Amino acid sequence: MSTSTTAPVFDEPALVARAKAGDMSAFSDLVQHYDRRIFRMAKQITQNDDDAEDVLQESFLKAYTHLDDFQGNSKFYTWLVRIAVNEALMKLRKRRSDRTVPLDEPIDTGEDEMVREIAVWDENPEETYSREELAQILDQAIQSLKPAYRTVFILRDIEELSIEETAEALSLSISAVKSRLLRARLQLREKLTRQFKRQGDDAFAYL
Repeated sequence: MSTSTTAPVFDEPALVARAKAGDMSAFSDLVQHYDRRIFRMAKQITQNDDDAEDVLQESFLKAYTHLDDFQGNSKFYTWLVRIAVNEALMKLRKRRSDRTVPLDEPIDTGEDEMVREIAVWDENPEETYSREELAQILDQAIQSLKPAYRTVFILRDIEELSIEETAEALSLSISAVKSRLLRARLQLREKLTRQFKRQGDDAFAYL
């Protein structure tokens, strides 16, 4: 007679409640569930493995230290992302290697239209590049964005947080998130258009 086992359901609120009550194993479960996503996000922002690892460690340490401050008004992951983003941006400030724009520079949040010159693509990029090469080209384009735009794009389009969650994580208004996301997508579209130089833009219509 065979018996089947199912993986335990991840119950974030229950684990957070147990962790706040002093259950270290519950907090460890939260760490194991989210550590890869936090590291990936931190690496996208800092563009450096060592810095991303530091951000990961510092974020979970700060989350544990301030666990009592988490009121449960949002998802624990959204709260954790906010901590990690702050830590990652602090890394950039200290490193001072990204000179594209000051991280705290005010950015127009109006829903203004941006006129972009679209180059002509001569061939389909999917016929010219492998999937891995396409992923590398897209990653390089994302890394070239200004930090204010790159962070919003990573949270919304890569980590798939909602507009509201992204706004909360970055302490921005919803209109500011929408404006920065629009600019990030348009800039990526332009960069990829120039890269591939083929006619049409359907290959990256999601941007």
